[in-house]
Amino acid sequence: MVYKNRPFKTILFGFAFSPKLEINILETIRIAHFFKAKLILLHVGTKTEDKEAKIASFLNKTEYQNLDIEVKWQKGDPITIITTACKTSNIDLLIIGALQKEKIYQFYVGSIARKLTRKVCCSVLLLIKPSKERVPCKNIVVNGLDAPNTPLTINSAFYIANALGAPQLTIVEEILQKNIQVSVQDDKTLKKVNIVKERLKHREEQRVREIVKEIPDACKEGIKVKNQGIFGKRGYSIGHYAEIVRADLLVMNAPSKTRFLDRIFPHDLEYILSDLPTDLFIIRNQFDSKK
Repeated sequence: MVYKNRPFKTILFGFAFSPKLEINILETIRIAHFFKAKLILLHVGTKTEDKEAKIASFLNKTEYQNLDIEVKWQKGDPITIITTACKTSNIDLLIIGALQKEKIYQFYVGSIARKLTRKVCCSVLLLIKPSKERVPCKNIVVNGLDAPNTPLTINSAFYIANALGAPQLTIVEEILQKNIQVSVQDDKTLKKVNIVKERLKHREEQRVREIVKEIPDACKEGIKVKNQGIFGKRGYSIGHYAEIVRADLLVMNAPSKTRFLDRIFPHDLEYILSDLPTDLFIIRNQFDSKK
């Protein structure tokens, strides 16, 4: 690990006793190991001997026995309990298992994870394809939006790629169609549109290259970096791209809480949350998350 400062020192996994609980716990422990983080397992519900025994049996199966793991039990509203726990326990990363139901995640992601994504003070990882045995992370896609928190998100993506041993990272700049401002009427205007598109892509790629240039070379060693400009609706376009290239992880900015951006950015994340293409890592600047 070439990073001196670990951004994810304490991880919280909020869990329910679902059919995927064992796999989710094993995957979460694996992530905590790679991030060299303390792990807190939190169940919002009644604590029973049977539940305790089940969790203990899962923990005994992991190959990472030297991790600092704490199991907590609390009763109450899941959103309130988890949000409060993230603050009081100084959580850097909240992990939630997203359950698929009839090819959409509307119930679990819509009612729980989406609200937590907006309310918690830390970054969030939504797991939709946990594995009992490790599946290497080979391809990470990260947003390259022209937004204040994008440099942090890209920097975090390089940290994640290093920690998980991912050899490829693609930075996607989503360009709105309205920025072209030329309508196609004939061959001449079509040519003009293509020229405008190339200029926009070049401008966005140059902006992203400046961000990447600020990241130490040692942090980029062994990682193939690709810039990809795409035109379309923000959120939908990058989600579709991540699905097409079979990305193992999609890294995105957290929704902003400022009034102006809050009317715009939620729609970007809305597309992804309604149809998750892969595991989703939402990076939040904890200083910005404070009201």
